[in-house]
This record gives sequence, C-alpha cells and structure tokens, in this order.
Amino acid sequence: MTVNILFSAQDDLWGAYKDELPAALSAQGVTAQINPDMPAAQTDYIVYAPNPALTNFAPFTRTKAVLSLWAGVETIVGNATLTQPLCRMVDEGLELGMTEWVVGHVMRHHLGMDRYIHGLKGLWDQTTPPLARDRRVTVLGLGMLGGAAATALASLGFNVTGWSRSPKDIKGVTCLHGVNGLKHALQSAEICVLLLPNTIETENTLNAETLALMPRGAVILNPGRGVLIDDSALLASLESGQIGHATLDVFRIEPLPETHVFWQHPNITVTPHIAADTRPKSASQVIAENIKRSETGQPLLHLVDRTAGY
Repeated sequence: MTVNILFSAQDDLWGAYKDELPAALSAQGVTAQINPDMPAAQTDYIVYAPNPALTNFAPFTRTKAVLSLWAGVETIVGNATLTQPLCRMVDEGLELGMTEWVVGHVMRHHLGMDRYIHGLKGLWDQTTPPLARDRRVTVLGLGMLGGAAATALASLGFNVTGWSRSPKDIKGVTCLHGVNGLKHALQSAEICVLLLPNTIETENTLNAETLALMPRGAVILNPGRGVLIDDSALLASLESGQIGHATLDVFRIEPLPETHVFWQHPNITVTPHIAADTRPKSASQVIAENIKRSETGQPLLHLVDRTAGY
C-alpha cells in the first residue's frame, strides 16, 4: 500500500526534506508519495510547519495525522478546523542542540567569561569562580528539552533545581512543581533557564513579582519562548541590578526588529533563535517512524494534548 503525504511548510524547507524524508520512509518499509501539492482528498498524512498556504484542515477528511516539524505547536493547536491527531516533533537533534546551547551559556555565565572576552583593560583580577556544585541553576520546564538540559547540567556537577507544572522525577535534579514550587525554584536561581511551552498559563512566567524572588544579580537564559518573560519587567530588573544579565534566543516578535532596545542593551545578549533547530535527517526519521506505527495499528508517538496545549 502506498501512503500519500502532503508536505506543507515554508517553501525553503521542501528542498531540505525532499530527499531525506523518502529515504527515512523507505528505511521503515513505507511506500509513499510525497508532494507539496497533494490534493486534500488524497492526503493520508500532513507533514507540517506553520505556513500561510494551509490554515484550514477541514477538507482533509482522509488524513490520519498531522505531523509537526516543530517542537512547539502553539500556532496550530487552537485551530478549530484541526480535528485530526496532531503530533509534535520530538527529535534527538533538537534535544542535543538545545542542551549544547544551554550548557554553553550556563558555563559562560558561571565562569564569568564575558569579563575576559570583553577585556579587563589592564586590571589583574584573579577572582575565582565557584565550583559547579556551588552554583545554583534552575530549569523551568522539564519536558524533553528541559529534562535533557537539567540532566546535562547535573552531570557537570551543578546544583540543579527543576520546575514543572506537574510532578517530575529526574536523577540528580531537585524537582519542584506547582505555585509554591515555582517560588522556591526562583529563590535559588542564580542562573535560570526557561524551557516552558507557550500556553496561557506560562505567559509572563517571569514578571515583576517573580523576578524579584531571584537572587540579586541572577542571570536569565531564555531559549524557550519569547512570551515567557514580561519584557518591560525584565528591562526594569536589569536597570535596577536585580537581574545581572539576560541571554535571549527567542522573542515576542521575530526577527527581532533592528531598532529593538535588546540589541544595544549592555546586559542583554541576543542570539537569533539558534538554540535548537529541527535537523531534516533526524526529523525525517521521527516522521517516518510515526507513519509506520500508524499504518501498522500502533499508537502515534508524541501526540499533543489539546487541553494542555502541548
């Protein structure tokens, strides 16, 4: 049997997947026709990344699942026309890329490397940083990406606290949850990493009140979602010295406008949404496995909980 797959994404992505996806499907023993122009009436699966060409899923009555190329699904999960099962991308490449970004920037701030990179200007300052075991790092969000980052930091010896909406258990990490758990997690956060999903409940997780809970001079790393931080409250906290530095990879508006205050702020580092990306080779393997499972009567992996939003 041949399955018909609509590849619906930004135009530039088709070139990256047109060879990788058929190869991954073939390796799974799946015969498929893949087309960016597959008619709705013939489409068995949709491989999807947000794009203006597909916003109405109602005509896809034959479609068995929509398989996202993105880990975040906030732009599609609320679409009333989407009645098909939706699977988010859980990809080894995403996990490794995110972990490397987080570990790199935690180490940068832990060791105070900016002081030396920008130059001491003749000042012989031999201030020694603490050992990792004496540095308290908090990871907000303990899903696939947050859990991997927290585990990697703990393996390096950092004193890691993790927080999530529901209880989690991760070896080497002090796991907290709930409203009171968030307060405790922030109170010890000398370095805070944000890897929460984008939901109504997580918007402005860091605001004037919660930023005030953190140790004075704390560092924030946000490779998660731009809406997790109240931008005005962050700027005020940086000006007062309550927050020492923010390294931001995600923003409410992307690309970040060149006139935005974040670009020139002395205590903000901007990285242009590069912390983690979907790699076509490994992502294609995830898509192919899920189609194989669906076609053989097994449950789909990484199904999105529409109520939770992720």
